[in-house]
Amino acid sequence: MPDPGAPVSGALPPAAETDVLIVGGGPCGLMLAIELGRRGIRCLLVDAKPDTAFNPQANATQARTMEHFRRLGFAHEVRALGLPPDHPTDIAYFTHYARHELARIRLPTAAEAVVRIKSMTGSWSAAELPHRVSQKFVEPVLRRHAQRQASVDVRYGWTLESFDDTGAAVQATIRPTAGGPAQHVRAAFLVGADGARSGVRRQLGITWGGETGIQREFMGGKMFAVYLRAHAFGSVMRHPPAWMVVAVNATRRAFMASVDGVSEYAFHAALRPGEDADNWAEADARRVFAEAVGAEVPIEILSMGTWLAGHALVAQRFRQGRVFLAGDAAHLFTPTGGLGYNTAVEDAVNLAWKLAAAVRGAAGPALLDSYEAERLPLAERNTRHARHFADSVGLFVAQPELDEDSERGVQARALASEHLDRHARLEFNIPGVTFGGRYDTSPVIVHDGAVLPPDEPNTYTPTASPGGRPPHAWLDDGRSLYDSFHAEWTLLALGPDAPDAAQTSAFEDAARQRSLDLRVVRHAAPSLAALYEAPLALIRPDQVVAWRGTACDDAGAVLARVTGDGHTAP
Repeated sequence: MPDPGAPVSGALPPAAETDVLIVGGGPCGLMLAIELGRRGIRCLLVDAKPDTAFNPQANATQARTMEHFRRLGFAHEVRALGLPPDHPTDIAYFTHYARHELARIRLPTAAEAVVRIKSMTGSWSAAELPHRVSQKFVEPVLRRHAQRQASVDVRYGWTLESFDDTGAAVQATIRPTAGGPAQHVRAAFLVGADGARSGVRRQLGITWGGETGIQREFMGGKMFAVYLRAHAFGSVMRHPPAWMVVAVNATRRAFMASVDGVSEYAFHAALRPGEDADNWAEADARRVFAEAVGAEVPIEILSMGTWLAGHALVAQRFRQGRVFLAGDAAHLFTPTGGLGYNTAVEDAVNLAWKLAAAVRGAAGPALLDSYEAERLPLAERNTRHARHFADSVGLFVAQPELDEDSERGVQARALASEHLDRHARLEFNIPGVTFGGRYDTSPVIVHDGAVLPPDEPNTYTPTASPGGRPPHAWLDDGRSLYDSFHAEWTLLALGPDAPDAAQTSAFEDAARQRSLDLRVVRHAAPSLAALYEAPLALIRPDQVVAWRGTACDDAGAVLARVTGDGHTAP
């Protein structure tokens, strides 16, 4: 492969071979490239855009995503971006931004998050808290780390024209987006991470399942988006600053997220019946912004356009032969809850180690199939949660009297405050959504039949039952338990009575026979054995519990199952 540090406009040779061709350079494609590259897997990433995102797009990195960034060593880089470290990350609801505040959920600043996480327990026992940062800042970090991998070639300004899955490989044709000679690529696998209008999905003929066209007063139907600079916005606010502000009134429903904590904002307004914003000019953008603010504020427009809310769509299949779908190509969300980007990142985390195993010949027949078996139900779950959040805020009718300085106005604001206070906690305090996703129908999980806690958005009960995120704890030396995990497979031996080295060597021997990189990690604290309800737990490379038990007698059968070679529990 060409030098990953070469300029993106460089030409590929007439024919190129790679292990994985990734189409799409957003968070999903870049994360996949990082995960593959750190395992030495050759991959070529192409994206038709000339560079990473200019517009803010997604604005919230959930805690589980931050845990993966931590695992890869750059969570601190992401947390240093976006809002200043002491900027509030509250979400606040107003009649208009310059008028009455209706509700607010207070959340820790970036600086507070790294301190508070060490003492948080229960639902929020985690290695990282969420971070409010625009996707436009995250993508350059991901790109930089992808390009540092010697086996990765990142090529913005290149378009996939066509591909053919021959059964033995994928033959693809790519071309510089600006024009130039076509290049041919032979890849073992192709991943379409090319967004909602995915050309890969269309060529495969895979259709959407789920619901679209959902209409609501807010967050259902066409939305008008403006990326803007407004230095004077803070001067019209009568209340403390927040990260996200939501306008709830009968004139113009909108939400707006601070991009840099100073003057840049991502503003999104719902359109009223009969409005067509596709051809709106900057004067219209200024008018709509003033309608949400309730005052005239000078703005500089950086970009503007429309998008459609009201999606809860999941592709009918995530795999066809040697071709896979991931990210927005596989699932499309209404952005309530911030689940689209975060679900996309975890798609990449799930798929990468499986593709790496397949390239190395260490994957059983069920391992690649397990990507769809695990991620498709998870996408359906997350789109349901996002729709529930959108219904909660979008079906609430904003009464005309909300802004009145009258008894009727006071009563209307009290009712709105009560509803929006409940909604804010429903949508923005979601450890259950963030940490509670499970792979209970996966063919590569050794299920133990334990009674599972309910899957609720606002409550998370840790469980080491195989198929979910490992329970988290802070170690006596100040590290996260996750920091002690091996980069690939980890066999946790927990508590003072865990099987000794002679016994756990059965797993090490079975791993060597399968060319698996497995390490035994011991923690003698009784509290960890109690937390995991077993002295042994096998952790996958994507930090999911694959098996737990009390003895090592079935090590060979366990590793056969979790690598796709066995279909019955050992």
